[in-house]
Order: sequence, then structure tokens, then C-alpha cells
Amino acid sequence: MDIEAVKAYLTGLQDRIVGKFTELDGKPFLRDSWERPEGGGGVSRLVEEGNLLERGGVSFSHVLGAKLPASASAHRPEIAGRPWEAMGVSLVFHPRNPYVPTVHMNVRCFIAQKEGADP
Repeated sequence: MDIEAVKAYLTGLQDRIVGKFTELDGKPFLRDSWERPEGGGGVSRLVEEGNLLERGGVSFSHVLGAKLPASASAHRPEIAGRPWEAMGVSLVFHPRNPYVPTVHMNVRCFIAQKEGADP
């Protein structure tokens, strides 16, 4: 799997969603980058009190771990204890219009590394 290609697609997806809603709403999203002490990080994009959205957020995350938890490998024991990566885009939109539904969406990619690989 080309991890950099997946990351580029997901960060591009975040940019396209934020760009379109900035264009439609007229209010820019704030940007907050963060890091995870165990490895990885992400970028959260937020808007409040917009013209269309009361509140909205579009987040990208790419996190790493040294060892899969037992729950993640319960049905696939051959991957137990391997390093892992997970990345994705999550969004939540709360529109101002009470007749427009709230939107929740998650797109995720989970990768168990080959045995002996570093995360």
C-alpha cells in the first residue's frame, strides 16, 4: 500500500470539503494542528457561527502505534503485536436551517505493518 498516496488523498479531501464550504458559507475555517505523543498527529479545521453552518469541523488524523491492541487482532491472530498506522477524515456539520440534517462522516484507513517494521 502506498501510504503517502492515501495520506495525500485524505488531506486533499479535507481541503476540498473545507474549500467548498468556505465558498458556500462565506466564513473561513480556523486551523489547529496537533501531535500525538505516541506518534502521528493531524489537522482540525473548524467554523462557528457561519451563514450556513452553526458549527462545523473537518479533521484529518494520521496516528501510529508500536503494537496492535489485542482487540484489533482478535479475529486475525497473525497480526497480533504488530506496529500500526491509521489515518482518516472525519466531519460533523450542524446547519443553521433546522430542516437540513446534521451530517457526520468518517473515512478511515487502518494499516497493520509487516512483522518487524517500525511504525
